[in-house]
Amino acid sequence: MPERLEIDALRALLTIVQQGGVTRAAEHLCVSQSAVSHKIRRLEQNLDCELLTRRTGAPLLTEDGERLKTYASRIVDLHDEALASLRKRPVSGTIRLGMTEDTTTSGVARILGRFTRLFPEITVHTRASQSLCVQDWLQAGELDLAVMQIFKKDVQPGDLILFEDTLHWVRSKDLVLDTSDRIPFLSFDSNCFYKVWAFSEGLSAGHRFENVLECPSAAGIQSAVRSGLGVALLNGLHVTPDIATIAGVFPTPPDITYIARVQDGARSPAVDALISEIAKEV
Repeated sequence: MPERLEIDALRALLTIVQQGGVTRAAEHLCVSQSAVSHKIRRLEQNLDCELLTRRTGAPLLTEDGERLKTYASRIVDLHDEALASLRKRPVSGTIRLGMTEDTTTSGVARILGRFTRLFPEITVHTRASQSLCVQDWLQAGELDLAVMQIFKKDVQPGDLILFEDTLHWVRSKDLVLDTSDRIPFLSFDSNCFYKVWAFSEGLSAGHRFENVLECPSAAGIQSAVRSGLGVALLNGLHVTPDIATIAGVFPTPPDITYIARVQDGARSPAVDALISEIAKEV
């Protein structure tokens, strides 16, 4: 039997990497764990090499697995692009997309690049801002689709959950806090929903915050925290080892969720196509 690479097996390998294991990959693909394992075993047999390490604590992929992953990504992308280009009825239209700064630097940006190749007749106009601004644009009908952060308790039934994260009070390791005085606070902007929550909950708990810096980027807030300019709220994704977390001083922050939300009445074949591409990755 000649060597060959099956698309479904390559897709299974990529999903294992994206989801962090065979079990979660099976759940994501809506198949049994044994089915995913079988695809990988057949791929290994055809290539006469091991792709998964299968050892506790070891990297997920072997050296051969890592090498194949790069080719697999390109092959699967080209496969899907070819199918899309040969559709009898190409999907066309315009999508007004809103995103937060966090999501522009995440996998969503990569998905958008792939989407434009798969659906060249769909135009995507993207705007980026803080979550509350994106929510306002969506509610005002200025967007068809929003990819943004919200508090976990605010997730709606129709939202596509991308991933969840925790929120932390942070400071410089050298910053000494005096909670009896005004506490310098660093926010992403005047409409930062972290700030809105912090000032409301902090006031209820007897704390007085003073906004001393507004910066729209996570990197800017991180730098200001490290410099000791004040305290901030950062999601776990941006809490680095050189930043100290604060526990037991301020109200416990709620968990946050990254979602994709469609504006009421904005469903279209183009929007559904983009939602479908995002859903494949999360």
